[in-house]
Amino acid sequence: MTAKEFVELFYIEKDETLKLYFEKMNNTQVGCEIQKLGLNQEQMEKMKSIIDTVLIDTFYTILLGLDGEASIGNVQQTYKVYDEDDHLISECGELEEYAYEYFHENK
Repeated sequence: MTAKEFVELFYIEKDETLKLYFEKMNNTQVGCEIQKLGLNQEQMEKMKSIIDTVLIDTFYTILLGLDGEASIGNVQQTYKVYDEDDHLISECGELEEYAYEYFHENK
């Protein structure tokens, strides 16, 4: 797996999580809580935008944290991530490059 493929999986996970919260509301605690608010369509779109932004910030920060470009739990260091075949997924800096591309240029 390449660094780009790894980041793309995080981006897909972000999109799938957002869909789950808003399209299958009764299947998640988050969806149920949103549904209880009784929002109109315009408010629901705003809520979806807010949660999308939270997910983007979270996934992006985790990826940068793994790359050593941001802290995770107040600790900033570079981590090495390997696939199941024990291949190094990225060299330092590659995750940040693709994370920016997927999470900020795709928006």
